[in-house]
Amino acid sequence: QVQLVESGGGLVQVGGSLRLSCAASGGTFSSYAMAWFRQAPGKEREFVASISTGSGGRTYYANSVKGRFTISRDNAKNTVFLQMNSLKPEDTALYSCAAGWVVGTSVGSYDNWGQGTQVTVSS
Repeated sequence: QVQLVESGGGLVQVGGSLRLSCAASGGTFSSYAMAWFRQAPGKEREFVASISTGSGGRTYYANSVKGRFTISRDNAKNTVFLQMNSLKPEDTALYSCAAGWVVGTSVGSYDNWGQGTQVTVSS
């Protein structure tokens, strides 16, 4: 059982950058695969990025963010990050982190979810 709290969202201009953080507690963080999802108003929740349990974890990205976003984890700090560069208006959404047993790209792959942090890209 793990609790997740996201932070780092905010308002940024087109082309800018943000780094999101997800702090985990109440579980063995290093044993969880982690992921980021996002949901914009009127749209379904969609996969953004995921990372496997290893310290040199395998990473996966949605095509829409590949080359712009980077997911990473610091197991000593029980934290997963999402570095977001070259932001576009289409990136505006509520970003949530999730933990699961194995790395995946679908909502159903994950059992534990944070409350989300809002990212707004203005233009």
